[in-house]
Amino acid sequence: MHILVTGNAGYVGPVLLTHLRRALPGAKLTGYDAGLFLGQLIDTGPVPERTLDVQLFGDVRDIRAEQLDGVDAIIHLAAISNDPMGNEFEDVTLAVNRDATIRLAQLAKDRGVKAFAFASSCSVYGSAEEAERTEDSPLQPLTAYARSKVEAETALQSLASRDFRVTCLRFATACGMSPRLRLDLVLNDFVASARATGAIKILSDGTPWRPLIHVEDMARALEWAIARAGDAYMVLNVGRADWNFQVRELAEAVARVVPAKIEINPDAKPDKRSYRVSFARFRALAPRHTPQWSLDATVRQLADALRDFTDANFRNGQLIRLNVLRDLRARQRVDDHLRWAVSPDPSTTQS
Repeated sequence: MHILVTGNAGYVGPVLLTHLRRALPGAKLTGYDAGLFLGQLIDTGPVPERTLDVQLFGDVRDIRAEQLDGVDAIIHLAAISNDPMGNEFEDVTLAVNRDATIRLAQLAKDRGVKAFAFASSCSVYGSAEEAERTEDSPLQPLTAYARSKVEAETALQSLASRDFRVTCLRFATACGMSPRLRLDLVLNDFVASARATGAIKILSDGTPWRPLIHVEDMARALEWAIARAGDAYMVLNVGRADWNFQVRELAEAVARVVPAKIEINPDAKPDKRSYRVSFARFRALAPRHTPQWSLDATVRQLADALRDFTDANFRNGQLIRLNVLRDLRARQRVDDHLRWAVSPDPSTTQS
C-alpha cells in the first residue's frame, strides 16, 4: 500500500507517520509538505521524516498529477490550521483548505487513488451549546477556517464514488505531545502556561464547550479511514464522549497536575465558538480505533515533556503557528499568499 500524507511536517503529521509505520510496516509512505514549520522541532533528536520512504516538498496548491501515480490512499492534513491564522489569512485559508483540497481530490480520483481521508474539524458546528451535535446537525461555521472545512466537505461528497472512497473526519480540538509541538491549542497552552508562569489565563469567561482529542488518537482514526469499507462517502465526528469539556474544566484539570492559579476574565466578550459533540457514530463504525487517551494522562504527558519549560512569553514565540507565518512574511521569506519567495537569481534557491 502506498500512502501519501500531505502536510506531514506539521503538528499531527510526525505522530501520524510514527503510527502508520508501526501499524502498517509494509506500506510505502510519502510525505508532501510546504516546509513552513520544519524548524519548529522541540528537541534535537532524529527528524520525524526519517520514517518516510519519500519526502516531497511543495505547496499543496501546486501538486502535480504525476506525483500521485501509484498512490493508493491520501491522508490530507495540509491546511491553514486554526481560527487566528484563518482570520489573518482568510483568502489563503480558502485557497488552501478548500480549493486545493478539491483540486487534489479530483487529481487523485483521475489517477486511480482509492481512498481519500480529509482532516476536517468539529469547529464546523460553531455555536451549539444546547445539545450534542451529530453528523446530521445543522452547521454554523463562524470563521474562515470553519467555512473552508464545510465547503471542502461538500465538494468532496460530490467526488466520492465506489472506486474513490472519501472520509471526512471532523476532529475535536487536538492536544498532546508531538515532535512539532503547538502551543496555540487550548490544553497545550494551559499546561505550558502553568509550567512557565504558575498561572493559567483563560481569555474567555471559561464557559465555552470544547471537545478534545489526543493527537495519537487522531492518527489511529486516520489509519482506519484509508482502509475502511462501506459507503463511498462518510463524514464522522472523531473524539470521545467524555472529552466534551468547558474551558474552565480544562484549566482545573491542568492545575490538579501542575499547581497553578487559574485566572478567568469575567469581562471577556462571549466566545460564540462553543459546542458539544456526539461521537457515537464513529465508535459504532470503528470500535478498535476509538480514542484511548484520557484527559489526565494527556495533561501528565504534556507536563512531563514541559517540565523544564520557562518561556513565560511563549505566546509571542515560535511554538505559535501564526507567529511563525508572521515572521516568515516579515523577513520576506514568504509572500502575502504564504508562498515561498523566489530568488531573483536562477542559480540560487531558497527553502
